[in-house]
Amino acid sequence: MDRPIRVLVAKPGLDGHDRGAKVVAAALRDAGMEVIYTGLHQTPEMIASAAVQEDVDVVGLSILSGAHMTLFPRVRELLAEQGRDDILITGGGIIPKEDMDKLAGFGVGRLFGPGTPTTELIAYIRNWYAERQAQDA
Repeated sequence: MDRPIRVLVAKPGLDGHDRGAKVVAAALRDAGMEVIYTGLHQTPEMIASAAVQEDVDVVGLSILSGAHMTLFPRVRELLAEQGRDDILITGGGIIPKEDMDKLAGFGVGRLFGPGTPTTELIAYIRNWYAERQAQDA
């Protein structure tokens, strides 16, 4: 790896609970990734814009509000419009399995529920990044 994996962690929508997002951001940073945390109450437009400006590899969305079926696809759509459909969109929150499956169909990566060890997310991002680097070589 010639540079750290760049990850944008965001809290879209009106959900004001960010402890989990901060824990994830710290874990990713401690694992050697470069992390940008956008803070609370971000719109999909703000998230996509920041992801493009910061030239990230991964966008991680933390959604506990129940708006996951709107927010994940909207961020995906906005990134694609800006020519950045190569960015992995992953995240977590309280998301039913059937919704996770539907979101995967929209091009969203693996999603993680409450209590998932951060090591699983770190391994997932590292594996995804390694596969992408191998394809680009």
